[in-house]
Amino acid sequence: MKKVNKFTQKELIIIIIVASFVVSSVVGFGAGLFAPKLFPNFYPKSVVEKTEIVNGELQIVKEYVPPTTQEQMIIDAVKKNSPAVVSIIISKDLPVFENYSINPFDGFNDFFGNNSPFNFYIPQQRQKGTEKKEIGGGTGFIVSFDGMIVTNKHVVEDMEAEYTVLMNDGKKYDAKVLARDPILDVAIIKIDEKNLPTVVLGDSDNLQIGQSVIAIGNALGEFRNTVSIGVVSGLARSITAAASNGAAEKLEQVIQTDAAINQGNSGGPLLNLRGEVIGINTAIAQGAQNIGFALPINVVKKDIKDVKEKGKIITPFLGVRYVLINETIQKANNLKVDYGALVQRGQNLEDLAVIPGSPADKAGIMENDIILEIDGQKITEEHTLADSVGKKSVGDTMTIKILHKGDEKTLKAILTEKK
Repeated sequence: MKKVNKFTQKELIIIIIVASFVVSSVVGFGAGLFAPKLFPNFYPKSVVEKTEIVNGELQIVKEYVPPTTQEQMIIDAVKKNSPAVVSIIISKDLPVFENYSINPFDGFNDFFGNNSPFNFYIPQQRQKGTEKKEIGGGTGFIVSFDGMIVTNKHVVEDMEAEYTVLMNDGKKYDAKVLARDPILDVAIIKIDEKNLPTVVLGDSDNLQIGQSVIAIGNALGEFRNTVSIGVVSGLARSITAAASNGAAEKLEQVIQTDAAINQGNSGGPLLNLRGEVIGINTAIAQGAQNIGFALPINVVKKDIKDVKEKGKIITPFLGVRYVLINETIQKANNLKVDYGALVQRGQNLEDLAVIPGSPADKAGIMENDIILEIDGQKITEEHTLADSVGKKSVGDTMTIKILHKGDEKTLKAILTEKK
């Protein structure tokens, strides 16, 4: 009888590994092929087919099914709000010029006749009437059934321009500017229409960094209702935003997001996953990728209420110019505190630190005073003076703690309306 050679331990291990690979491959392939059919509830399709009656005929219609709950929420939020997001077209009468030529030696030509040596012409331009042209665009969102729309002030800042609202369904309406906020980059416009779709205003005070958000807007003034998604990247930011005309504006307590925002998105809504507006897309960081800023919707709610009830935006006014103090400013100026608002005049001679006759002036606040607290709340870069005043109403009395020449004082100021 012949002896059979036994496998070595090394050969046996190799055989086991190869066999395991073959078996697992076959099982995996079979599971992938048959498991979705055997267990359809565990393997939802991205596209399903259903029958619907279309134009009186029974047809098979394909419908997309989101694979995740978050994706479904995004789709629902966009569907819910898109009809209430509008494009704002800016138009203006601009001069039209025509070309013509002149001969500066016409008098000599008359003298010499056809043989004049001065027969040459200088090209010139002259105005020939005006022509209405589109000069820009922005975004807005409808907040009332009768056509009240919120947008950015810088979108409708030109007093001589005309504004047209383009709805998501293609309809156009002439728009009237009802109010421009003297402090915030907010404006309210109106179209003459009823029973319009509206957005739902959320609560921006409870936002969390990392929270998912959705931006909708008229990107580049050309691609209306463009959707982008991202997260809240930062809260309570203070930035200086520059407009296209070169003007600069200080924006405080704004939301930072990485949802893509482009030129033309200004005035559009920033949504949470519930489809509620929690901000107004306002500015982008030049030279950066996907760094945008939005005004919190809670600071805008008062403007909406004022226009609905009183026909204008009523802004409380204290009457000081200031710079917020931090550790850097404290060390540079050898100050006693590292918080508060240092009352200072502006760069121009007429920009006084305290406006004569203002509530601050009547309360006794002076240049170089430091406003430490408002109604017991410390003034910091996270809780600014503008934010404290903005939450008040005209006629409210504010308790103000100041540092005057090294001594703490408590003053009272009654806020008036900013004109």
